[in-house]
Amino acid sequence: MFARQAFRCAQPLRQSLRTYSTDAPKAKKSLAPIYATVGAVGLAVGLYRYNSAASTEPKERAKVFTGGDQGFISLKLAAVEDLSQDTKKFRFEFPDKEAVAGLPVTSALLTKFKPSESEKAVLRPYTPVNDEDEPGHLDLVVKKYNKGPMSTHIHNLNVGDELQFKGPLPKYPWEANKHKHISLIAGGTGITPMYQLIRAIFKNPDDQTKVTLVFGNVTKDDILLKKEFDELENTYPRRFKAFYLLDNPPKDWTGGKGYITKDLLKTVLPEPKEENIKIFVCGPPGLYTALSGNKVSPKDQGELSGALKELGYDKDQVYKF
Repeated sequence: MFARQAFRCAQPLRQSLRTYSTDAPKAKKSLAPIYATVGAVGLAVGLYRYNSAASTEPKERAKVFTGGDQGFISLKLAAVEDLSQDTKKFRFEFPDKEAVAGLPVTSALLTKFKPSESEKAVLRPYTPVNDEDEPGHLDLVVKKYNKGPMSTHIHNLNVGDELQFKGPLPKYPWEANKHKHISLIAGGTGITPMYQLIRAIFKNPDDQTKVTLVFGNVTKDDILLKKEFDELENTYPRRFKAFYLLDNPPKDWTGGKGYITKDLLKTVLPEPKEENIKIFVCGPPGLYTALSGNKVSPKDQGELSGALKELGYDKDQVYKF
C-alpha cells in the first residue's frame, strides 16, 4: 500500500487587538485571497485523498462465469504451450480483457463440443490452473488420451478456434483454516484441482493450513507444476511438503518408485485419529479404485474403500474430486 501524504492547512492568524487613535482607521485588507488559497489547498487535499483511496481499493471486475441459467460460452484459443509429450497448456481469452473467470476455490468448468459423426455432444469438466483473480483469460492443462474424445479435440484446436465452456461447477466448499492439515493425493492431470486449492491457501496470509501432497506420474517429464511446488516448499517448509512417485523413473531419481501404495500413505499422511484433517483424491479411475473407491456422481461421494479405508480413515475424512 502506498502511504498517504499528510497535509496541514495553515490556521488563519488571529487578528491583533485594534489600537484606537485619533487617526482615521485604515481600510481593511481583503481576506478573499487568503480564503481562496485555503480553499484551493483544501480542495487539492480532498482530491488527493480521494484519488489515493480509489487507487488502493481493489477493482471490482466483471465475472465471465456466473452459473445458474447462463448456458455455454464460446472462448477463443489464444495460445498453446507444450508441457510434456502428451500434455499442453491452453490459454482461452475472454472478450472483456478486464474480466475474471469468477470461479470459487475448488470449482471446475464444463467443456463441450459435438463431433461431426455423433448425435450427442461430448462434455468434460476441467479445472483452470491460473489464478482466479487474473483478468482476461483462463488456462487449462490437458493431457491427451488415445481414447479421450475431449482431450483429443482440445489438442487438435488451433489458435483462433473456439471451445464452449459452462460453469462454475462447485466442488468442496473451502474457507481459510477449515482444516488444520489436508493431504492431496493426485495422479497425472488430477493435480489441477489440487493446485487450485494449494494456490488459494498459500496466497491468503490468514490461512495457516498445513498441506501434504502425494503426486504420482509415469515419467519425470509428466510431473506438472513441479516448479511451483518447489517454490512453495522453499517458502513454507513447515507447512508444505510434496512426495513424488514415478512408474518409470530415471537412474538418478531419488523420489518414490511405482504406484501410490498403502504403505507409503501410512508414512506420509496425518493419522486418522488426528483432529480436523481432510484427504482429497483426484486422478485416473485406477487410482480411485486402489485408494478410495469411486464416487457415484458429482453430488454423491459413494462409499469409502481401498487403501484409505484399510488405514482407518472414515468417509467424512476423504473427498473425491
